[in-house]
Amino acid sequence: MSDLAFSSFTLIGVDALKFLQGQVTVNVEALAENVSQYTAICDLKGRIHFGLWLKKLNPEHFEIVTTQDQAEEFAKHIKKFGAFSKMKLEQTAQVFPILNGATTDFSTTETDVNAWQLQAIDVGQAWISATTEHLFQPQELRLHQREGVHYDKGCYLGQEIIARLWFKAKPKSWLHLVLGGGHAPAPATLLNDNTQIVNSIELDDTYKALVVAKPAALAELSLDILDLPESLNGDVARPQ
Repeated sequence: MSDLAFSSFTLIGVDALKFLQGQVTVNVEALAENVSQYTAICDLKGRIHFGLWLKKLNPEHFEIVTTQDQAEEFAKHIKKFGAFSKMKLEQTAQVFPILNGATTDFSTTETDVNAWQLQAIDVGQAWISATTEHLFQPQELRLHQREGVHYDKGCYLGQEIIARLWFKAKPKSWLHLVLGGGHAPAPATLLNDNTQIVNSIELDDTYKALVVAKPAALAELSLDILDLPESLNGDVARPQ
């Protein structure tokens, strides 16, 4: 049985949208209502601190889901940075994931979390937990190809570094889907100097994993590189 679990929150108030716009990598103002979007709150080095599924019910009412192991730290972060904003964060319940096309929805009815993990890994829906916080930049996880990062939305935490990487450079490592033999390495495990596990799940005598890797480093390992969905197979760099 998986020990992966998820916690849901509501963020309600007249300042909720403005506050989130200055925190997350996605353009909250442009979010469609009632659609779950995976996005991130980054640290000042441009690496993902919190991964979260964000759903805008209306501009003053948001539902947010984090991994349960990030929930307490996430609540402290919001209360610290939002202390002077007219809004209230409340933790509501444990929730359970359901893959819904290009995103994940959540239900209070229990689902098979192991099955979801395998489905999410297969389609490149990487997620961040307490084990992997502060390790990866959004572009390395192909988050922009999942509509989870917008580069023209204005300031947010870590935006300066994230924008510089997008407009003036190119990541050296990025997300790949792999099949390996034996036990599944835990998230954050380094398989070599330039290949790191983001998410993994053990199968019968093999495992599947999403890794952030330099292609040359990945080629040194005894892994099968599998195809991601077409939308995540392209170059992670900005089109020239």
